[in-house]
Formats: sequence, structure tokens, C-alpha cells
Amino acid sequence: MAPPKTVRWGILATGGIAQTFTKDLLVDPKTRGVENIKHTVVAAASSSSRPRAEQFLKDVGAPSDAKAYGSYEDLVKDSDIDIIYVATPHSHHYQNAMLCLENGKNVLCEKAFTVNAAQAQALADKAKEQNLFLMEAVWTRYFPLSIYVRDLITSGRIGPVARVLSDNSMALNPEESFSDGKHRMVNPDLAGGALLDLGIYSLTWVFQTLYLTQPEDSRKPPKVLAAMKGYAATGAADEMTTIVLSFPRSAEAGGDAHAVATTSLRVATTPGGNGDAPGIRIQGPKGEIQVFPPAFRPTHTKLILSDGTVEEKHFAQPGPGKGSGWKNGFGGGSNAEGEGHGMFWEADEAATAFVDGRKEGKYESLAESILIMGVMDEARRQGGLKYPEHIETTKYPVQL
Repeated sequence: MAPPKTVRWGILATGGIAQTFTKDLLVDPKTRGVENIKHTVVAAASSSSRPRAEQFLKDVGAPSDAKAYGSYEDLVKDSDIDIIYVATPHSHHYQNAMLCLENGKNVLCEKAFTVNAAQAQALADKAKEQNLFLMEAVWTRYFPLSIYVRDLITSGRIGPVARVLSDNSMALNPEESFSDGKHRMVNPDLAGGALLDLGIYSLTWVFQTLYLTQPEDSRKPPKVLAAMKGYAATGAADEMTTIVLSFPRSAEAGGDAHAVATTSLRVATTPGGNGDAPGIRIQGPKGEIQVFPPAFRPTHTKLILSDGTVEEKHFAQPGPGKGSGWKNGFGGGSNAEGEGHGMFWEADEAATAFVDGRKEGKYESLAESILIMGVMDEARRQGGLKYPEHIETTKYPVQL
């Protein structure tokens, strides 16, 4: 067997999601059965200061020779970087990812990919022009659990998917949690609201089970009907959005299929965070597949067939293991000792694509990322939600 190829990462931004991703990234891939690639971090950049980037590199356990930069412009000029992970708020993704692409860097960009479909298309066009890899970091798509669910569907065990019900909601009490209105969850200047931050996962489950599982030559975009409740405190963010989708299919493929994708800041998929009810239900004439919350990091599924068969599966999160003293988590929470968060699987895919010379992700093409952004555009259009022009624009560069 050939030795693993080492892929050199640069980290653009040093917030919570960047820390979680980078700690996962630096876990030996062999702990999850990956033998073809290895990861290293060669640089990180903070837009606020070089010392902050230096502290970030120490906190995540990066190699001692990793470089710290006090600007994104310096980071993208580093010739030692193979791929840059963009971890800024989604309001900034377009400008930041375009900076990387313009400077010849491959990009893994956090979700939601951009603010709108026009920006996503512009990034895809630039990546093609520059012959670079570009992928939206929808980490959930690369989980073994997600692969298992998609395989169940394509095996035909529940028949052709007829309906998907998908929710990703969290009772956050936004007026209390984000009282100054500046947090990315509610701030219009950061493209705040439930849809782009939480609802992307509801749509992820709809699309990866009802769209991606269809033969590529027969997939058709859905019709979209949406309802949106605005968040009054900041005036230009959504606190709750519901999207009904109708996917055209031939009669031979089961006919049209429906989906309902919901998201809310104020109510939870399962109160108390117990995960005791399925947040995603994928239904066909022979049964259904249930996926239990959280939608973004599920570890539990249940297959229920019309003949009475019930199959439950629990998926462990690999990592350095108990006794390692290593911990990771997100948003102030911590996983069990030695348990990864699950962001390494998307990193493995990006690195493998880079090594193999592919220009997009295996389980979500750029065309599908753009299509999903378009669905969210239409939901916002129907709900009357517009963000400030400087974050909706496709002009580059624009100072944010």
C-alpha cells in the first residue's frame, strides 16, 4: 500500500467552528480507518491580530512550525498551503472564498455556502476558471450514518421515497441569548436568522435523501412554497421558516415526491435536547427511515418496515479514544473524552479530492450547493427577507 499523502491546510478565521474543525483535522485519520491521506496545519489567520492566530494554533495543537498571520491577504499568499478552510460567518463567505480562489488556493468553505445562489455560482465559475477544488463544508453529508441512510434508500428497502419531513430547530430564547442583536444568529449584517444557519441542515436531509439518491440524469429542481416569521428584535432576520418542496419525478420512479423542511430559533426539535423523537423521517411505501437529533450531528437511526421489521443503529464518533486526555466539542459543549466531533470526514473528502485531482465533493456537487442556495433564495423572496446589499452583492472585492 502506498504511503498516505499529506495535505497541508490553512485555516481562515479563528472562531469556535474553526477550532472544532482544526482539532478534528489533526486527529490521526487511521483512528477512523482512513489510510490514503494525512492532514497537517501549516498556517492560520485571524483578521483581528497575529497574536490571536498564534493563540489559536496553540489551542488546537497545531505543529510548532505552523505560521500565524494577522490578515487573510497574507494567508492566501502562503505557497505551502494546499487547501484553505474558510470559517467566517456566511455573510463573509463569498468575499473570503473569492480571495482564496483569486490567489490560486483550493477551498473548503463552511455552510451556508454563501448568502445567495448568485454568489455560489460566481465562486463555482471562478474555481473552474482557475482549475481549483471548491466544496461546501456540509459535514453531515460525509458521516457514515448519512452514507448508510442513502444506501438504505438506493437499496429499495422502503421503496421510492415519497415524503421527507425534516426539522432542525433549537429553543434559544434569542432576545435573552442575543440581547444586543449583534450575534451571527440574528444580526442582518451577518446574514442572521434560522434559515441560513439551521435550516440548511433541514434542507441537507431533504436533498441528500430525495434528490441525491435519484439517478443523476433524472434529477429535477423542486417547486418551493415557503412561510417565514421574522425576528422582530432586529427586523431583518427570520426566527422561523417552513419550506414545502415538490420534486418532479416520472411515474416509473414513484411520481412526484414531497418534503417539508422546518427550522426555528424559538422552539426545539426535541425539548430538553433529549433526542428522543426523530427529527428526520424519510418515508416510502414499504416503510420509513428515522434519523434522531441533532440533524447536524446525528448518531442514531431507526428503520421501520411495513412488515413489522425494526432495525436500530447507533454510530460511534471515532477519535483518539478514552484515556487520551483529548477533548473536542462546539458552542461551549464537550464530547466524551477521546471522541471526535465528526468534522474530520468532510476534511478527509476534501483532501482525497485534492490528491485525486477532483474539483468538487463526492456527495454534494457544486451544482447541488447552488440549487439549495436557490431554494433558500426563493424562501427568502416569499418571506420578504433581504440582507444589506454589501453582503448580497457578487461584486468583489467589497470591504465588509
